[in-house]
Amino acid sequence: MTAESDEDGTAVDEAADADATRGLGSRAPRFIKRSRVLHLSWQVAVFLVGLAVVAGGVVLLPLPGPGWVVIFGGMAIWATEFVWAQLVLRWTKRKVTEAAHRALDPRVRRRNIILTTVGLVIIGVLVGIYLARYGFVMPWHAH
Repeated sequence: MTAESDEDGTAVDEAADADATRGLGSRAPRFIKRSRVLHLSWQVAVFLVGLAVVAGGVVLLPLPGPGWVVIFGGMAIWATEFVWAQLVLRWTKRKVTEAAHRALDPRVRRRNIILTTVGLVIIGVLVGIYLARYGFVMPWHAH
């Protein structure tokens, strides 16, 4: 009998709890953790590298590029050493998964399709009114 097929569900809950607490804390090599000074310098280095990656992601947000992906990459670098970053990444993953499940709900999808169609019709009508009133003149040919 596997943990997933347990009838009362306790093994599944225990596995979820173990997964929730597993991996919290520093993932520095053991020889680095033995020395307080070496471990502190390791944490400073990880923080600075993560900060550089997050800052690069923030710069990429208004520019063409994968800004959010880079920011979450920097958070993942921080999560190798800091519990707060691990918790933020877990929270973000949970929220993204919930949003994906909500977006795949047939009622939500139908509503989104209807709202998109109504929005496109409104935009089409407004563009039609503008063209009927002012015509189609390119800005470089305007007099």
